[in-house]
Amino acid sequence: MEVDLLHFEKKYHNYIVAGIDEAGRGPLAGPVVVSAVIIDNANIITGIKDSKKLSKKKRELLYEQITSNYVWSTAIISHTEIDEINILEATKKACSIAAANLTTKPEIVLVDGNMQFNDERFVSIVNGDNLSLSIAAASIIAKVTRDRLMLDLSAEFPQYLWHKNSGYGTKEHIEAINTHGLSPYHRRSFRCC
Repeated sequence: MEVDLLHFEKKYHNYIVAGIDEAGRGPLAGPVVVSAVIIDNANIITGIKDSKKLSKKKRELLYEQITSNYVWSTAIISHTEIDEINILEATKKACSIAAANLTTKPEIVLVDGNMQFNDERFVSIVNGDNLSLSIAAASIIAKVTRDRLMLDLSAEFPQYLWHKNSGYGTKEHIEAINTHGLSPYHRRSFRCC
């Protein structure tokens, strides 16, 4: 059975709807990136789905299409702030910033996951990146943005292989930490080794 990725957008058709998703909650290094997207129901881009289900090449192509055709914004919370306030609070803060930074103000904000917000506009949807087109679009923007940031950081610290692992706790990344110690971009609040 095919999922209607516009189900939630149709449900709230009388409202301006934004979708929000994050990239980088689980890695050992780097920021968390949250993106918000308001899709144009009159201009649906085909091929949008959860970023984890797309090749890098397809994500990059869709990133260009989404950022050229839809209202979007991105918020980035650094590894140091993640350590200060914890990853959940950092993600929630980035969600609020991304929604606030949209040039068109959303009346409903669909958020992937089960986070609870004090803002009544925010509606959490478990597995939202597979159920909402606007959340799926946001997942692509967040993932591509974070991957590009980690690629830049990898040039400075190539020994951690962030160009391959994006800061996630792969075997090679953990071995590099054990050999070289933590970089300035590693999250100190995440226990890995």
